[in-house]
Amino acid sequence: MGMWIGRNRKARVCYGFDEISLVPGEITINPEEVDTSFEITHPSGKTIKLKIPILASAMDGVTDPRFCIEMSRLGGIGVINLEGIQTRYENPQEVINEIIKCDQNKVTELLQKIYSAPVKEKLIVARIEELKKGNAIAAVSSIPQTAETYGYIAQEAGADLYIVQSTVSTVRHISTRYKTLDLKQFCKNMRIPVLVGNAVTYNVVLELMDCGVSGVLIGVGPGAACTSRGVLGIGVPQVTATVDAAAARDTYYKKTGRYVPIITDGGMRRGGDLCKAIACGSDAVMIGSAFARAEEAPGKGCHWGMATPHANLPRGTLIRMGISGPLSQILYGPATVDDGSQNLVGALATSMGNVGAATIKQFQEAEIIIAPSIQSEGKLFQMIQSVGMGR
Repeated sequence: MGMWIGRNRKARVCYGFDEISLVPGEITINPEEVDTSFEITHPSGKTIKLKIPILASAMDGVTDPRFCIEMSRLGGIGVINLEGIQTRYENPQEVINEIIKCDQNKVTELLQKIYSAPVKEKLIVARIEELKKGNAIAAVSSIPQTAETYGYIAQEAGADLYIVQSTVSTVRHISTRYKTLDLKQFCKNMRIPVLVGNAVTYNVVLELMDCGVSGVLIGVGPGAACTSRGVLGIGVPQVTATVDAAAARDTYYKKTGRYVPIITDGGMRRGGDLCKAIACGSDAVMIGSAFARAEEAPGKGCHWGMATPHANLPRGTLIRMGISGPLSQILYGPATVDDGSQNLVGALATSMGNVGAATIKQFQEAEIIIAPSIQSEGKLFQMIQSVGMGR
């Protein structure tokens, strides 16, 4: 499989969202009658049930307790980064406002300074208590190196879901400088579901699932504010990454009888991308940039990646996107913009109906074609005027 890229070296051809399209079905269904629900299940059987298969990324410009409470009310999940501004500062909005006002040429240096402040364990507890007080699903995340410390604190504080997230996640991480996370033991010790990410390959997803995780995040470097692909030269386009991960999930299910969902994380600019991700096999999606434009987002239309403040090798940038509307409008409409960034749930339901899929599982079986012309065919005036699909 693959094509020759030179003497004695082959490379796979991989695909992103702009290079494929979904084929309408032979029957169609009223979008109001499709089921978009999603579940995350702990190996013990404890289940988190969601109305919609959408999570908001654990990025400081996107999520804070206020945003996550609203996201939960609307049927999804917002995730708080336990190593972000929310747990380093008593008044995080003051610090976020400083980032927003910073000159673009100086913002990376400012972020490195801001994120050098220590994480306060009492603030981990405080933020989770805020979420629970607001009747939200309390979902939080950290990198593997701090998962054992912060994970147990979060669990005791009442967290419902824990995410162990890094640029690239593997079970067999090697380091002589610090203790590596025993993911299998960590999942066994946690009484709440543990998601892990990020991964993009079949074998790694299988190994992660073998550790007892309740879900795997898929994607390396596709986020709007992420520059990992340019800085590190690594990544797999999201369509191929999702299809490979879905194959691993299905293999694992046949082998064990335990269904572990995959969640495509990043690279989705509009509703059509979300639909393609799920049709390619994903059970849910994690989105950052679209939610950074919500009125409830702490970044007030500004967005920066989790890896941005890395002390020696920043892998993100600050982008200014502006505010699109309230979170409810971004999720459920009515859409007042022409770029597909609003009414994401409506787009999903309509796409499911048009391919004849009543459930997410059926949608994952939709016919997919390779169609690089799908973005430009007949769209000359949109591209010239930078409207609609020409943005």
